[in-house]
Amino acid sequence: MRVEELLALARSGLDRLSPAEAAQVQSGGGLLVDIRYAALRERDGTIPGALVVERNELEWRLDPCCAHRAAEARGHDLRVVVICDEGYASSLAADSLRRLGLHRATDLVGGFQAWRAAGLPVTPPGVRAHPGC
Repeated sequence: MRVEELLALARSGLDRLSPAEAAQVQSGGGLLVDIRYAALRERDGTIPGALVVERNELEWRLDPCCAHRAAEARGHDLRVVVICDEGYASSLAADSLRRLGLHRATDLVGGFQAWRAAGLPVTPPGVRAHPGC
């Protein structure tokens, strides 16, 4: 199997979201998960309120049954939108979360770049999300 086929297979099970739809999920209590590596976050900024979990830790941090889970990983019914830089790695990651039982996991079409291009909120590089921390 080629990577393009793997990507198509992963996406066939996802209801991928536009930036506006992802923002609605977040405002409705869903979780945006930014899996971009640090250099991209430092270059482009972050999405306010998104949980940052680098890709190599994703399954451990989002599995509600794992001892290493993030506090936000409250259960398998959690609405999760995975965000990478351009919307490719996030599809594979969301598929992996679905296989862990997070049946509402999906990803953002176009990734962080689409979010920013849509004019949605971005915390600029170098600005702390929580001043004073």
